Amino acid sequence: MRGSLPVNRRTVFKLRQVGISTLGSVKIRILLCGCVALTLLAVANRNRDSSSFMRWTDDVDSLHSSSSSRGRYAIVMNTWKRYDLLKKSISHYASCPRLESIHLVWSEPDPPSDSLKRFLNHAIQLNSGNGHRVQLVFDINKEDSLNNRFKEIRDLKTDAVFSIDDDVIFPCSSVEFAFTVWQSAPDTMVGYVPRMHWVDEKKGKDNYIYGGWWSVWWTGTYSMILSKAAFFHKKYLKLYTDEMPASIKEYITRNRNCEDIAMSFLVANATGAPPIWVKGKIFEIGSTGISSLGGHSDRRTQCVNKFVAEFGRMPLVSTSMKAVDSRNVWLW
Repeated sequence: MRGSLPVNRRTVFKLRQVGISTLGSVKIRILLCGCVALTLLAVANRNRDSSSFMRWTDDVDSLHSSSSSRGRYAIVMNTWKRYDLLKKSISHYASCPRLESIHLVWSEPDPPSDSLKRFLNHAIQLNSGNGHRVQLVFDINKEDSLNNRFKEIRDLKTDAVFSIDDDVIFPCSSVEFAFTVWQSAPDTMVGYVPRMHWVDEKKGKDNYIYGGWWSVWWTGTYSMILSKAAFFHKKYLKLYTDEMPASIKEYITRNRNCEDIAMSFLVANATGAPPIWVKGKIFEIGSTGISSLGGHSDRRTQCVNKFVAEFGRMPLVSTSMKAVDSRNVWLW
Protein backbone atom coordinates (compact mmCIF):
# COMPACT_ATOMS: atom_id res chain seq x y z
CA MET A 1 0.00 0.00 0.00
CA ARG A 2 2.81 2.35 0.92
CA GLY A 3 4.50 1.63 -2.35
CA SER A 4 1.40 2.43 -4.35
CA LEU A 5 0.63 5.69 -2.59
CA PRO A 6 3.04 7.90 -4.58
CA VAL A 7 1.67 6.50 -7.79
CA ASN A 8 -1.87 7.35 -6.74
CA ARG A 9 -0.80 10.81 -5.72
CA ARG A 10 0.93 11.38 -9.03
CA THR A 11 -2.17 10.10 -10.83
CA VAL A 12 -4.46 12.39 -8.86
CA PHE A 13 -2.12 15.30 -9.46
CA LYS A 14 -2.09 14.64 -13.22
CA LEU A 15 -5.85 14.30 -13.30
CA ARG A 16 -6.16 17.56 -11.41
CA GLN A 17 -3.77 19.22 -13.86
CA VAL A 18 -5.79 17.94 -16.80
CA GLY A 19 -9.03 19.09 -15.16
CA ILE A 20 -7.68 22.53 -14.46
CA SER A 21 -6.33 22.94 -17.98
CA THR A 22 -9.59 21.65 -19.44
CA LEU A 23 -11.64 23.98 -17.25
CA GLY A 24 -9.36 26.88 -18.15
CA SER A 25 -9.74 26.21 -21.86
CA VAL A 26 -13.52 26.04 -21.42
CA LYS A 27 -13.46 29.39 -19.60
CA ILE A 28 -11.37 30.86 -22.37
CA ARG A 29 -13.74 29.51 -24.98
CA ILE A 30 -16.72 30.88 -23.10
CA LEU A 31 -14.95 34.23 -22.80
CA LEU A 32 -14.10 34.26 -26.50
CA CYS A 33 -17.68 33.33 -27.42
CA GLY A 34 -18.91 36.14 -25.20
CA CYS A 35 -16.58 38.63 -26.87
CA VAL A 36 -17.70 37.50 -30.31
CA ALA A 37 -21.35 37.79 -29.28
CA LEU A 38 -20.82 41.28 -27.88
CA THR A 39 -18.99 42.32 -31.04
CA LEU A 40 -21.79 41.06 -33.26
CA LEU A 41 -24.33 42.80 -31.04
CA ALA A 42 -22.40 46.06 -31.22
CA VAL A 43 -22.15 45.82 -35.01
CA ALA A 44 -25.86 45.11 -35.25
CA ASN A 45 -26.70 48.07 -33.05
CA ARG A 46 -24.36 50.26 -35.01
CA ASN A 47 -26.01 49.24 -38.26
CA ARG A 48 -29.42 49.78 -36.74
CA ASP A 49 -28.42 53.20 -35.41
CA SER A 50 -26.82 54.04 -38.72
CA SER A 51 -29.93 53.07 -40.62
CA SER A 52 -32.14 55.07 -38.27
CA PHE A 53 -29.82 58.05 -38.61
CA MET A 54 -30.03 57.77 -42.36
CA ARG A 55 -33.80 57.60 -42.16
CA TRP A 56 -33.71 60.72 -39.98
CA THR A 57 -31.48 62.45 -42.52
CA ASP A 58 -33.79 61.45 -45.33
CA ASP A 59 -36.73 62.83 -43.35
CA VAL A 60 -34.95 66.14 -42.85
CA ASP A 61 -34.00 66.31 -46.51
CA SER A 62 -37.58 65.59 -47.49
CA LEU A 63 -38.72 68.42 -45.27
CA HIS A 64 -36.41 70.76 -47.12
CA SER A 65 -37.30 69.54 -50.57
CA SER A 66 -40.96 68.52 -50.56
CA SER A 67 -42.57 70.69 -47.89
CA SER A 68 -42.65 74.34 -48.90
CA SER A 69 -43.98 75.33 -45.50
CA ARG A 70 -40.79 74.09 -43.79
CA GLY A 71 -38.23 74.07 -46.56
CA ARG A 72 -38.85 77.62 -47.78
CA TYR A 73 -39.40 81.07 -46.32
CA ALA A 74 -41.27 84.24 -47.15
CA ILE A 75 -39.87 87.76 -47.07
CA VAL A 76 -42.05 90.41 -45.44
CA MET A 77 -40.52 93.73 -46.46
CA ASN A 78 -41.45 97.09 -45.00
CA THR A 79 -41.19 99.93 -47.51
CA TRP A 80 -42.01 103.62 -47.71
CA LYS A 81 -41.54 105.82 -50.78
CA ARG A 82 -38.03 104.61 -51.59
CA TYR A 83 -38.67 103.00 -54.92
CA ASP A 84 -35.05 102.87 -56.09
CA LEU A 85 -34.07 100.99 -52.92
CA LEU A 86 -37.10 98.74 -53.27
CA LYS A 87 -36.13 97.81 -56.84
CA LYS A 88 -32.58 96.93 -55.76
CA SER A 89 -33.78 94.83 -52.83
CA ILE A 90 -36.39 92.87 -54.78
CA SER A 91 -34.00 92.22 -57.66
CA HIS A 92 -31.43 90.87 -55.22
CA TYR A 93 -33.58 88.66 -52.98
CA ALA A 94 -35.46 87.10 -55.90
CA SER A 95 -32.32 85.06 -56.60
CA CYS A 96 -32.17 83.44 -53.14
CA PRO A 97 -32.63 79.65 -53.59
CA ARG A 98 -35.25 78.85 -50.92
CA LEU A 99 -37.35 82.01 -51.13
CA GLU A 100 -41.03 81.25 -51.70
CA SER A 101 -42.66 84.70 -51.79
CA ILE A 102 -42.13 88.40 -51.12
CA HIS A 103 -44.82 90.38 -49.32
CA LEU A 104 -44.47 94.16 -49.53
CA VAL A 105 -46.02 95.98 -46.60
CA TRP A 106 -47.54 98.97 -48.39
CA SER A 107 -48.82 101.78 -46.13
CA GLU A 108 -48.54 104.72 -48.49
CA PRO A 109 -51.65 106.82 -49.24
CA ASP A 110 -51.44 105.96 -52.96
CA PRO A 111 -51.43 102.40 -54.27
CA PRO A 112 -48.35 101.08 -56.09
CA SER A 113 -48.17 102.27 -59.67
CA ASP A 114 -48.53 99.91 -62.60
CA SER A 115 -45.02 100.78 -63.77
CA LEU A 116 -43.57 99.81 -60.39
CA LYS A 117 -45.47 96.52 -60.42
CA ARG A 118 -44.25 95.74 -63.93
CA PHE A 119 -40.64 96.50 -63.03
CA LEU A 120 -40.67 94.38 -59.87
CA ASN A 121 -42.39 91.43 -61.52
CA HIS A 122 -39.95 91.58 -64.43
CA ALA A 123 -37.01 91.71 -61.99
CA ILE A 124 -38.33 88.64 -60.20
CA GLN A 125 -38.79 86.80 -63.47
CA LEU A 126 -35.21 87.55 -64.49
CA ASN A 127 -33.61 86.66 -61.17
CA SER A 128 -35.64 83.68 -59.93
CA GLY A 129 -33.60 80.49 -60.23
CA ASN A 130 -33.94 76.71 -60.02
CA GLY A 131 -37.13 76.81 -62.07
CA HIS A 132 -39.04 78.34 -59.17
CA ARG A 133 -40.86 81.64 -59.66
CA VAL A 134 -40.95 83.78 -56.53
CA GLN A 135 -44.39 85.17 -55.82
CA LEU A 136 -44.75 88.94 -55.29
CA VAL A 137 -47.64 90.22 -53.16
CA PHE A 138 -48.54 93.80 -52.21
CA ASP A 139 -50.16 93.89 -48.77
CA ILE A 140 -52.07 97.18 -48.99
CA ASN A 141 -52.91 98.97 -45.72
CA LYS A 142 -55.24 101.92 -45.31
CA GLU A 143 -53.58 103.18 -42.12
CA ASP A 144 -49.99 104.35 -42.01
CA SER A 145 -48.60 102.50 -39.00
CA LEU A 146 -45.44 100.57 -38.23
CA ASN A 147 -47.70 97.88 -36.78
CA ASN A 148 -48.63 96.97 -40.36
CA ARG A 149 -45.39 95.06 -40.82
CA PHE A 150 -46.62 92.49 -38.30
CA LYS A 151 -50.18 92.07 -39.53
CA GLU A 152 -51.23 88.47 -39.98
CA ILE A 153 -50.89 87.19 -43.55
CA ARG A 154 -53.65 84.60 -43.89
CA ASP A 155 -52.53 83.02 -47.17
CA LEU A 156 -48.87 82.69 -46.19
CA LYS A 157 -47.59 79.33 -47.42
CA THR A 158 -44.42 79.12 -45.34
CA ASP A 159 -43.83 78.84 -41.60
CA ALA A 160 -40.70 80.98 -41.74
CA VAL A 161 -40.92 84.75 -42.13
CA PHE A 162 -37.86 86.84 -42.95
CA SER A 163 -38.75 90.35 -41.84
CA ILE A 164 -36.57 92.97 -43.46
CA ASP A 165 -36.45 96.65 -44.39
CA ASP A 166 -36.08 97.81 -47.96
CA ASP A 167 -32.79 99.62 -47.26
CA VAL A 168 -30.64 96.66 -46.17
CA ILE A 169 -29.26 93.84 -48.29
CA PHE A 170 -27.72 90.55 -47.20
CA PRO A 171 -26.01 88.04 -49.50
CA CYS A 172 -28.26 85.09 -50.23
CA SER A 173 -25.69 82.78 -48.64
CA SER A 174 -26.06 84.67 -45.35
CA VAL A 175 -29.85 84.56 -45.56
CA GLU A 176 -29.81 80.82 -46.27
CA PHE A 177 -27.52 80.21 -43.29
CA ALA A 178 -29.78 82.22 -40.97
CA PHE A 179 -32.76 80.26 -42.27
CA THR A 180 -30.96 77.00 -41.42
CA VAL A 181 -30.27 78.30 -37.90
CA TRP A 182 -33.93 79.26 -37.53
CA GLN A 183 -34.99 75.75 -38.59
CA SER A 184 -33.07 74.40 -35.60
CA ALA A 185 -34.98 76.75 -33.25
CA PRO A 186 -38.21 77.78 -35.02
CA ASP A 187 -39.86 79.29 -31.93
CA THR A 188 -37.27 82.00 -31.42
CA MET A 189 -36.10 85.03 -33.40
CA VAL A 190 -32.96 84.62 -35.49
CA GLY A 191 -31.29 87.59 -37.10
CA TYR A 192 -28.40 89.91 -37.72
CA VAL A 193 -29.03 93.08 -35.71
CA PRO A 194 -28.69 92.52 -31.93
CA ARG A 195 -29.59 95.01 -29.22
CA MET A 196 -29.66 94.79 -25.43
CA HIS A 197 -31.20 96.15 -22.28
CA TRP A 198 -29.88 96.59 -18.78
CA VAL A 199 -31.14 97.83 -15.44
CA ASP A 200 -30.92 101.58 -14.84
CA GLU A 201 -29.10 101.55 -11.50
CA LYS A 202 -29.84 105.22 -10.90
CA LYS A 203 -33.61 104.70 -11.07
CA GLY A 204 -33.89 101.21 -9.59
CA LYS A 205 -34.36 97.63 -10.69
CA ASP A 206 -37.73 98.22 -12.38
CA ASN A 207 -36.26 100.74 -14.83
CA TYR A 208 -34.25 99.84 -17.88
CA ILE A 209 -31.97 101.38 -20.48
CA TYR A 210 -31.93 100.48 -24.16
CA GLY A 211 -28.50 99.55 -25.47
CA GLY A 212 -27.54 100.07 -29.10
CA TRP A 213 -24.91 98.36 -31.20
CA TRP A 214 -21.94 99.76 -29.27
CA SER A 215 -23.31 98.28 -26.05
CA VAL A 216 -23.52 94.86 -27.70
CA TRP A 217 -20.03 95.23 -29.15
CA TRP A 218 -18.55 96.23 -25.79
CA THR A 219 -20.24 93.58 -23.63
CA GLY A 220 -20.80 90.76 -26.11
CA THR A 221 -24.32 90.42 -24.70
CA TYR A 222 -27.71 91.00 -26.29
CA SER A 223 -31.39 90.36 -25.55
CA MET A 224 -33.16 91.52 -28.72
CA ILE A 225 -32.92 90.91 -32.46
CA LEU A 226 -34.34 93.77 -34.51
CA SER A 227 -36.99 92.88 -37.06
CA LYS A 228 -35.26 94.93 -39.74
CA ALA A 229 -33.48 91.65 -40.54
CA ALA A 230 -34.83 88.63 -38.64
CA PHE A 231 -36.46 85.23 -39.08
CA PHE A 232 -39.43 84.22 -36.93
CA HIS A 233 -42.42 81.89 -37.16
CA LYS A 234 -45.55 83.18 -38.90
CA LYS A 235 -47.59 82.38 -35.77
CA TYR A 236 -46.14 85.53 -34.18
CA LEU A 237 -47.84 87.65 -36.84
CA LYS A 238 -51.19 86.30 -35.66
CA LEU A 239 -50.16 86.71 -32.02
CA TYR A 240 -49.10 90.32 -32.64
CA THR A 241 -52.34 91.04 -34.51
CA ASP A 242 -54.67 89.42 -31.98
CA GLU A 243 -52.90 89.57 -28.61
CA MET A 244 -50.59 92.58 -28.56
CA PRO A 245 -52.11 95.15 -26.15
CA ALA A 246 -53.90 97.94 -27.99
CA SER A 247 -52.10 100.51 -25.83
CA ILE A 248 -48.74 99.31 -27.18
CA LYS A 249 -49.95 99.44 -30.78
CA GLU A 250 -51.31 102.93 -30.28
CA TYR A 251 -48.03 104.02 -28.70
CA ILE A 252 -46.08 102.66 -31.69
CA THR A 253 -48.38 104.37 -34.21
CA ARG A 254 -48.24 107.67 -32.37
CA ASN A 255 -44.45 107.68 -31.91
CA ARG A 256 -43.55 105.94 -35.19
CA ASN A 257 -40.97 103.80 -33.41
CA CYS A 258 -40.29 100.60 -31.45
CA GLU A 259 -42.45 98.05 -33.27
CA ASP A 260 -39.31 95.88 -33.46
CA ILE A 261 -38.82 96.06 -29.68
CA ALA A 262 -42.47 95.13 -29.22
CA MET A 263 -42.00 92.01 -31.37
CA SER A 264 -38.93 91.03 -29.35
CA PHE A 265 -41.00 91.38 -26.17
CA LEU A 266 -43.78 89.29 -27.69
CA VAL A 267 -41.54 86.39 -28.73
CA ALA A 268 -39.54 86.39 -25.49
CA ASN A 269 -42.73 86.48 -23.44
CA ALA A 270 -44.06 83.46 -25.37
CA THR A 271 -40.86 81.37 -25.24
CA GLY A 272 -38.94 82.47 -22.15
CA ALA A 273 -35.82 82.10 -24.29
CA PRO A 274 -33.30 84.49 -25.84
CA PRO A 275 -33.04 85.21 -29.57
CA ILE A 276 -30.14 84.02 -31.72
CA TRP A 277 -27.67 86.41 -33.31
CA VAL A 278 -26.28 85.23 -36.63
CA LYS A 279 -23.06 86.48 -38.14
CA GLY A 280 -23.58 87.93 -41.60
CA LYS A 281 -22.53 90.73 -43.89
CA ILE A 282 -24.96 93.64 -44.07
CA PHE A 283 -25.06 96.28 -46.78
CA GLU A 284 -27.08 99.36 -45.92
CA ILE A 285 -28.19 101.06 -49.13
CA GLY A 286 -30.19 103.84 -47.44
CA SER A 287 -29.43 106.37 -44.70
CA THR A 288 -32.75 108.08 -43.97
CA GLY A 289 -34.21 105.67 -41.41
CA ILE A 290 -35.66 106.46 -37.99
CA SER A 291 -32.42 105.47 -36.25
CA SER A 292 -30.62 108.38 -37.92
CA LEU A 293 -32.71 110.92 -36.01
CA GLY A 294 -31.44 112.62 -32.85
CA GLY A 295 -32.52 111.28 -29.46
CA HIS A 296 -33.15 107.83 -30.91
CA SER A 297 -31.71 105.90 -27.93
CA ASP A 298 -33.70 107.95 -25.42
CA ARG A 299 -36.95 107.23 -27.24
CA ARG A 300 -36.08 103.55 -27.39
CA THR A 301 -35.42 103.53 -23.65
CA GLN A 302 -38.88 105.04 -23.11
CA CYS A 303 -40.34 102.26 -25.26
CA VAL A 304 -38.64 99.53 -23.24
CA ASN A 305 -40.01 100.88 -19.96
CA LYS A 306 -43.46 101.42 -21.46
CA PHE A 307 -43.60 97.83 -22.67
CA VAL A 308 -42.34 96.46 -19.33
CA ALA A 309 -45.20 98.28 -17.62
CA GLU A 310 -47.75 96.89 -20.10
CA PHE A 311 -46.42 93.32 -19.92
CA GLY A 312 -46.14 93.49 -16.16
CA ARG A 313 -42.56 92.22 -16.21
CA MET A 314 -39.35 92.21 -18.21
CA PRO A 315 -39.59 89.19 -20.56
CA LEU A 316 -36.32 89.76 -22.46
CA VAL A 317 -33.61 87.16 -21.82
CA SER A 318 -29.95 88.08 -22.27
CA THR A 319 -27.41 85.82 -23.95
CA SER A 320 -23.94 85.92 -25.48
CA MET A 321 -24.36 83.11 -28.01
CA LYS A 322 -23.65 83.82 -31.65
CA ALA A 323 -24.23 81.49 -34.61
CA VAL A 324 -21.33 81.38 -37.03
CA ASP A 325 -20.91 79.33 -40.19
CA SER A 326 -17.76 77.34 -39.32
CA ARG A 327 -17.08 76.66 -42.99
CA ASN A 328 -16.18 80.33 -43.40
CA VAL A 329 -14.08 80.64 -40.26
CA TRP A 330 -10.41 79.70 -40.30
CA LEU A 331 -9.67 80.26 -36.60
CA TRP A 332 -12.21 78.74 -34.22
